[in-house]
Amino acid sequence: MTQTQGTALVTGSAIRLGKAIALGLAKAGYNIALHYGSSHDAAQETAAEFRALGVECELFPFDLLHELDMQPLIDRVRSRFGDLNLLVNSASVYDAAPIAETTPDLFAKQFKVNFEAPYFLTQAFAKNGGTGCVINIIDNKVAFNQYQYSAYLLSKKALAEFTKLAAIELAPQVRVNGIAPGVILPAGSRTSDYIQWRVQGIPVKQQGSTENISQAVNYILNNPFVNGQILFVDGGESLTNVGQNAVTYEQTTQIKQ
Repeated sequence: MTQTQGTALVTGSAIRLGKAIALGLAKAGYNIALHYGSSHDAAQETAAEFRALGVECELFPFDLLHELDMQPLIDRVRSRFGDLNLLVNSASVYDAAPIAETTPDLFAKQFKVNFEAPYFLTQAFAKNGGTGCVINIIDNKVAFNQYQYSAYLLSKKALAEFTKLAAIELAPQVRVNGIAPGVILPAGSRTSDYIQWRVQGIPVKQQGSTENISQAVNYILNNPFVNGQILFVDGGESLTNVGQNAVTYEQTTQIKQ
């Protein structure tokens, strides 16, 4: 059994990226407080995988969308794991809609899960002398203004700004940082052609992996001088929006001539 590093609460850790992050932490020696919303069967299977690594894993079902108070979740975890020292806000909802088509319900859903839940979970984590680290999983889309995802994108941009605010207020007891993944685990509906199209817009010309995100998590945890940072793990995709400029205008004009 690996040496225990403490306990990590990873929201949405039954499936997809949340599971991959929690798996990396379990391999590093963290006990896992496995939060899930509706993925009960998947959570049971995931917990068995983590326990096979020699760490403790307990399930914590909690509805981030409809529950108003996040404190009970933190209290339940702390009553089971007194050494809770890491919160990873990974749970997310993702609904595309431009401003013109965004309903109040869709807007509220994006902000409740993607921003309000991490906000108040972080508050509860730091309350009463809590210490350790908070890592918010954001999205490299915050570097763009893709109005087709208006409510989702605004919720993630709010989370990015909150990361910086919390890093100032909660230090030195709690360090708060963010990770903004790029093309790592696209939705199951995405085709291979779509992925290749996305890859062509990434400077390193490759899709990322969940291991890349786990490496970023480890970097943040192992460097005590990193605070209030948002680490883009996206192959440089977030740097590619150059906008209109004089040079490209002149080049276009020359071509036309």
